[in-house]
Amino acid sequence: MYPYFKIDSKILEAAERASERTKPYRDKIDETTEYNQQKMMAAFSQAGVSESHFAASTGYGYGDRGRDALDEVYAKALGAQDALVRHNFVSGTHALTVALFGVLRPGDTMLSVTGIPYDTLRGVIGLTGNGNGSLKEFGIRYEQVDLKPDGTPDYEEIAARVHPGIRMVYIQRSRGYSLRPSLFVEDIEKIAQIAKEKAPDCIVMVDNCYGEFVQREEPVSRGADLMAGSLIKNPGGGVAPTGGYIAGRADLVESCSYRLTTPGTGREIGATLGNNRELFMGAFHAPHVTGEALKTAIFTAALFTQFGYDVTPRFDEPRADIIQAVLLRREEALIAFCRGVQKGAPVDSFVVPEPWDMPGYDSKVIMAAGAFTLGASIELSADAPLREPYAAWMQGGLNYHSGRLGAMLAAQSMLEQGVLGSR
Repeated sequence: MYPYFKIDSKILEAAERASERTKPYRDKIDETTEYNQQKMMAAFSQAGVSESHFAASTGYGYGDRGRDALDEVYAKALGAQDALVRHNFVSGTHALTVALFGVLRPGDTMLSVTGIPYDTLRGVIGLTGNGNGSLKEFGIRYEQVDLKPDGTPDYEEIAARVHPGIRMVYIQRSRGYSLRPSLFVEDIEKIAQIAKEKAPDCIVMVDNCYGEFVQREEPVSRGADLMAGSLIKNPGGGVAPTGGYIAGRADLVESCSYRLTTPGTGREIGATLGNNRELFMGAFHAPHVTGEALKTAIFTAALFTQFGYDVTPRFDEPRADIIQAVLLRREEALIAFCRGVQKGAPVDSFVVPEPWDMPGYDSKVIMAAGAFTLGASIELSADAPLREPYAAWMQGGLNYHSGRLGAMLAAQSMLEQGVLGSR
């Protein structure tokens, strides 16, 4: 079955067992994928997407019909009143930053209710670095509600901490480089209900990275006011070469557009430079590719459980994002795992990942990312900071078959280094 790759029979047998055990869960993912794909098709139809929307604009980009239609497609597919989708969002952190600065003002208070945010956002807030250009420097206060010991939201503490003086309740949906559970839209809805009861005018904002199209609904259709994410994750479908989005309440999206460009011009300017076709194609493929990434994740969980590793989520647990964490316990095992994933990549499979000091992180990071789009985590990738518990955070897989192979090659690499199943 695998004539082109050297894979030990022990791993092949474990892989077959993993495939059998995960089939009912993969079938369930297909049901969600089909629903979300229909939703995306309806969005394209309602927006009247045509060949003319793929035309390039230059200069100021006045009257770019494709840009406007793309915003409409994403808004409808995400269940939002409005959306701002641009190729010149350079990362998910950039989209989140534009959203934060777009709606917060000096003197406002931002309350994170899912503990400390993801590493790269800490400098934006002013929790790390020299504070230059941060929310803190602009007089925006930050407060935090920690998660409970089991990693779930502390609803009682959230209710106690939210008051009319809180301008924003901030939620990070995905686990980031932690082992806490990612949040379902139902969890976010509950937080939003608590927040609105205590502070009706507050903005509930969600970092939705890695969560798009995993469930049938998105946070902005279940109580959140605003959310943002990256197009080189789920919503770009593995086709978008760069970009990000902000979606939610129309008035808030409008404010964000003034931060992205200038007050008074907002979304009316910004040349698309011929990127529209790929962004439309990426949106169209996004529900299916997200489903393939989820299948890869549950297979990986089932495979490495057989070798004695703790995984989160387990293969039989419901999922709120595409991330799969494997607790490898040792630095050598983590490095071997990532190097194996790199061997299963279509691009740069010959590259040997090495830990390095990556901007925005406080530990050396090792990253396997042999992708068509640099850094695209909807394509099969695995990365981790070199610190306890030496867990690999794996995500993506443009199709289940190549993703499955990548997980097996990760196990093979560990076996060859003598660290598979070792403590």
